Amino acid sequence: MMNEKNTFIVRCGEVALKGLNKPYFERMLVDRIKRALKKYDNVEVKRNEGLIFVKAPVDLDSDLIAGEISRVFGVASISPAIEVDSELDEIGKAAVGYMNDLIEKKGIKTFKIDAKRADKSFPVKSPDIARTIGAKVLIGCKALKVDVHVPDCLLFVDVRKDKSYIYEQKIMGYGGLPLGTNGKGMILLSGGIDSPVAAWMMAKRGMLIEAVHFHSYPYTSERAQEKTVDLARIVAGYCGRFKMHVINLLPIQESIVTNCPEEETTILVRRFMMKIAEKVAAQTDCCMLITGENLGQVASQTAEALVVTDHSVQMPVMRPLIAMDKIDIMDIAKNIGTYETSILPYEDCCTVFLPKHPVTKPKLEKILASESRLDVEKLIDDAVASKETVTIYPAD
Repeated sequence: MMNEKNTFIVRCGEVALKGLNKPYFERMLVDRIKRALKKYDNVEVKRNEGLIFVKAPVDLDSDLIAGEISRVFGVASISPAIEVDSELDEIGKAAVGYMNDLIEKKGIKTFKIDAKRADKSFPVKSPDIARTIGAKVLIGCKALKVDVHVPDCLLFVDVRKDKSYIYEQKIMGYGGLPLGTNGKGMILLSGGIDSPVAAWMMAKRGMLIEAVHFHSYPYTSERAQEKTVDLARIVAGYCGRFKMHVINLLPIQESIVTNCPEEETTILVRRFMMKIAEKVAAQTDCCMLITGENLGQVASQTAEALVVTDHSVQMPVMRPLIAMDKIDIMDIAKNIGTYETSILPYEDCCTVFLPKHPVTKPKLEKILASESRLDVEKLIDDAVASKETVTIYPAD
């Protein structure tokens, strides 16, 4: 008999390659899908034979449910499916009904059956299943013809031990690994294009995210900070709620401008940002820092500048965008929904006290000599002590 709930087949992608650790990753993925769908009543999520099956009440919009699942990292694809008993007559009846619906909704004229016998004890082999179901569809759907080369509809029939599944659509997910399988990292989150993408990419690899955001109020406006919160909420739509630590960098910037060479301002400020982020990360159980830096993009991101920046911290620094073209980063930002917010014309702290001719090939000994003119530890401690922490929830 037909199931009273809509069924979704969820494929695990990279998770399926995890060998002996596969059950752990599958359990984590099931948990993440359940979290993504917890706002809906009476939704079931179970794993079976390398697949995950989601069953949702028929009154819930199927596209909405599939969309929610597709945003869960670790999901390779989703197929809304019809579940039937594993008997050829039942499969055939369901296939005819399914195809008649497609004729009405999409105006299809040709089809092909792709049958898979996951249960090898099933008495009919895959090619014969395809032929049998194809014949039933031809008889039951007079408007259809078979086209094995370029069909309007490729109908999949997946025969399993107790139940079989019929579907024609594969909605792609983002893949990656389930959140929580690769520790927690601290993203230096600005209002630009790059850092939200970097956070998203590390979350896609299974890493939980926290964020630190620097501002220079009153040189930067409250609206500029609100913009970053808006970006963080979009990112949270993929990686769940997280904490963002907001720090005013202005006292440090003013101290650097007063005591250090102008051309070193950018790299010195960057070193302080990294030191502060490391301290906050250590307090929040983050195992690494994450930045949106891209090699050669600006003065503080030359190879020499990155070496000097890394020298300021002991914690590993992940730069997932380091070798990407800007246009590719922009494409990801558009795809995940952060781009339009990132390009809003509000200033950030990096534009404050920007030198006319920033050093692009800084020497570590010179930078350390300049830092020695500052009370580094007090500036860092004061900045960390004054931080404001907000919880970021996914955007509606």
